[in-house]
This record gives sequence, C-alpha cells and structure tokens, in this order.
Amino acid sequence: MTARCLVTMAVALLFAPVAGADIGSRIWATGGVTTIEGSAGGGLVPWALLGSYASDEEWGGTLALSRAEVDDYSLSVTGAGLNWNNRLELTVARQTLDLDSLVFTLKDGFGLEQDELNQDIFGAKVRLVGDVLYSPWGQWSAGLQYKRQRDFTVPSAIGARDDSGTDVYVSGSKLFFAAVMERNLLVNLTARATRANQGGLLGFGGDRNNSHELMMEGSVGLFLNRQWLVGAEYRQKPDNLSFATEDDWWDLFVAWVPDRRLAITGALVNLGDVATLEDQQGLYLSLQGSF
Repeated sequence: MTARCLVTMAVALLFAPVAGADIGSRIWATGGVTTIEGSAGGGLVPWALLGSYASDEEWGGTLALSRAEVDDYSLSVTGAGLNWNNRLELTVARQTLDLDSLVFTLKDGFGLEQDELNQDIFGAKVRLVGDVLYSPWGQWSAGLQYKRQRDFTVPSAIGARDDSGTDVYVSGSKLFFAAVMERNLLVNLTARATRANQGGLLGFGGDRNNSHELMMEGSVGLFLNRQWLVGAEYRQKPDNLSFATEDDWWDLFVAWVPDRRLAITGALVNLGDVATLEDQQGLYLSLQGSF
C-alpha cells in the first residue's frame, strides 16, 4: 500500500502543471528532505534548514511518505510540514512500526500479541540566526518534537516509564562552496536532549535512566550536481532500558531532486540491535513533495 502511494504521489507531482509550480524563491535543494520524525533534514537527523522553498515573506509546505525495511522490522511514516517566512516550521508525522519477528518474543516473554506500534509526532523549529549559504557560521535553528504513543501496552511491558515525551534540539547547517573536487559540501551538527527509546517507538525513560540526556547527531552531504546529493548520517541514542541494549543509528544516503516539487531519497540504514533482535540493517525510501 505504501509503495503504491509513493508511486502515485511521484507521478502526480512530476506531471503537475508548471503554471502552478511557484513554490518559493529559495535555491534548489536548500530545504532538505523530510526525516522519519517529520522535520526537515536528512532521513535520521533534523537539520537547521526549514522545509520547502519558502523564503522571507513567503510560505510553503511539504508532504512526505517514507518506508524503512530492516531484517526484522518495517517502519512506515507519513509526514507534513508548513514553513512560514523561512522562520518557523511546523510539522506532524505518524509512524507505524510493524514488529514482525519481535511479536514472537513478546508473546513468549510477556503474553502480548500486539503486532505494530503507532506514534504521533508534532514538531516546531525556529530559525534563530544565519543563512546556510552565505553566513560564515552557517544557519542555526532550535526545535522540539512532542511524541505520543497511541498504544502503550508493549513499551510499558518492557519497562518504559511514559507514553509521551519531548525532544529538544539545536542544529547548525553550513554549505561550503566548491569544497570537495569543486563540488559543494553540506555539513550539519545537531545536539538533542531526549529520553526516547528507539526514537519514542518503545516509549520514554526506563529502569536504567528516566532523565533527558544530551545526544549528538551529524550529517554530511556532497552535491554531485544540483539534482544529486550523496552523504551519511550518524545519530547517538540513549540506553534507558535493561530489557535490551539500544545502539546508535547511521545511514548512507543518496537524494535525487529532479524538480523543485519533488525529492526522492534512498539509503542503506543500520539501526544496530533493536529490542533484543540483533544487527538490524536494510533499506530506506522516502518521497517528498513541496508546494
């Protein structure tokens, strides 16, 4: 179902009337793509950039569908964002995690048969200072993500303390012109205060720790040309539950921006051990439309 929606959305955006394509005045691909939590950035890490192509005295928006398939899990994400004056970004996302193989562990260990987890994420990001292209220290933004579990049965059973929580982060992004083989290089650093387990999908806090901890996240991307971006991301994670060790996440991505209305991102993702299931690796695909 998700794959069909991705294809339908891509076709609709590519063949939309050009006359209706005034989607903002910012430079090509300077809005990033949509993360798995709905904020503008890469796939795993929010950037200081705000979504869409809206500049000062303009507004714009994004719609995104994403899917990650790793060894024992699959994650589907639907997200939407609004950018006002390139100053304020408001986002919403719904995550659905299919537990697949984990359902047998939960059934044997806890008597549970729930086969998916759902989480809603409401985000806000404010551009504080600077410009990613022209400011010597880049662009800096601050944001928050309020996350809420729709069913707390599984997270509660494995030791999570709460069904909701808020991440707070600060991001800095800078584009270096002609930095590598005469190609532009984008660098982002994010500091996040969080108590989320597996991004919140397994609840918040635990028996090991129930306080916010500062986690570092980073992204680097090389523009091969204005339509193609290749890079990598790394995201630190807290380890709050004695039920299972939580590993950091990383990915290697390629993003294609064939049109200012459309961005397609593919990635190899490594989530490490997730809820007792080891070495979760796989593929990620995301489709974003801008208006």
